[in-house]
Amino acid sequence: MILRDDQSDALEVLRDSVANRNRRICLQCPTAWGKTVLASEMVLNARAKNKKVAFCVPAISLVDQTVDMFARNGILDVGVMQAKHHMTNWDMPIQVCSVQTLKRLKQLPKFDVVLIDECHIWFNFYEKWLGTPDNRVPEWENVPVIALSATPWRKGHGAWFDDYHKAATIREMIDAGILSPFKVYAPSHPDLGGVRISNGDYNEAELSQRMQPLVADTVDTWLRLGEGRPTLCYAVDRAHAMKLKQQFESKGVPCGYQDHATTDSERARLKREFHNGKLKVVCNVETLTTGIDWDVRCISLNRPTRSDMLFVQIIGRGLRQAPPDAPPKDHLLILDHSDNHSRLGFVTDIDESFVGLHDGRAPRHENRTNEIRLPKECPQCGFLKLPKMAQCPACQFVAKVVSKIEPEEGELRELKPRPKPVKPEGKRWGPEEERRFFGELMAYGKRQMYKEGWAAMKFKEKFGVWPNAYKDAPLQVPTPETLSWIKSRNIYWAKSKAREGQWGDLR
Repeated sequence: MILRDDQSDALEVLRDSVANRNRRICLQCPTAWGKTVLASEMVLNARAKNKKVAFCVPAISLVDQTVDMFARNGILDVGVMQAKHHMTNWDMPIQVCSVQTLKRLKQLPKFDVVLIDECHIWFNFYEKWLGTPDNRVPEWENVPVIALSATPWRKGHGAWFDDYHKAATIREMIDAGILSPFKVYAPSHPDLGGVRISNGDYNEAELSQRMQPLVADTVDTWLRLGEGRPTLCYAVDRAHAMKLKQQFESKGVPCGYQDHATTDSERARLKREFHNGKLKVVCNVETLTTGIDWDVRCISLNRPTRSDMLFVQIIGRGLRQAPPDAPPKDHLLILDHSDNHSRLGFVTDIDESFVGLHDGRAPRHENRTNEIRLPKECPQCGFLKLPKMAQCPACQFVAKVVSKIEPEEGELRELKPRPKPVKPEGKRWGPEEERRFFGELMAYGKRQMYKEGWAAMKFKEKFGVWPNAYKDAPLQVPTPETLSWIKSRNIYWAKSKAREGQWGDLR
């Protein structure tokens, strides 16, 4: 099994963390980054040391998918802990475990390593099994637990885990050609005014009523823009999904349907017919959001949400590149009928705005959207583009500024400028903050493949001294504040070079 450089780096970070006596470690990596491949390598390393491994999955549908992935990577001594699965064998040193089955066991087998897949789907059982930060279960206290997720943003995760590492960002993987680029259109805008908020998201019953009138537009938009691409359609509830399915079929589009009650055999049939072209669209309700490896070319998003995790997981279903035996995939097409992008931003920006785990105390990114660039809709074609981009990349329409000021009769009065506010004294930095800042600069420079010494130069630029006292600072994921500072210095540098060019023309 050959790992990419970023996967090898992540594996080395995990080894170092365990060697440093960390026993609860979280690894964040984008959807389709290859976390199961990395997990396979970890399992092989553990087996080389004759250790027993548990790989825990949150959904029954992921059990067979994980077993197949392990088999493709040469891992065959696998048993399954999931009801009456045909591969149930507790004597096998590697167990793929359904959390639902583990919860029902009176006595859990002993493992030397525990891997938790999709840890953003959290179960209280994990804390009952392995303990809390203040009260760990003695027999499991020294067992390494490594949790994997593309969106480990649950409140309080920072208190449970000892260490955290972000392997890569979605943007980096797109730029490297590992994930697919995407294009977003916002063809319709639901009226969500007055919809109640329940448990941090929109009330499902009220949301379904608001989304029902958009069903016809969903299908017409797909026929106009979807280009016949294999499509996953996300709905609010069963009634909404069934209505969408019926509308697609009434327009001659073969369409499937899936929800939590869909059997394993029916899910296998839907996947098979989706890939052989018999089905063009599959409408679903909260089932195709985590851990599926379908070849998705279009996402029809009809489910408004306030959840960053749900939103990024849904879009992640289509970011996977085409399989080797399929036609190339130029981009993922997203038809957002739910205004999620206008409310939350592009997934690339959301992913980069989350740095580290939530400690359970501070507000959970209350003003996070202030830190990212919310897209703007092209008034001509509905394409979502970056803010301050005048020309639409999709239809080439150029937005023009229109003055909304109307002259009125009245008396002219002198306008006096407001007093310039007094700038407060900047925050003083202590040694630990300076050490952390230098570690973030080094991590950023390494990720961008800057020359050695870049981080030291930037440190001196900010503080006026060289970071000689902090040469041993550990690499750390840059905070939004540090990224903002780096961006400001890059802008200043670019403008200064432009000014130099202007003066050079006059010589």
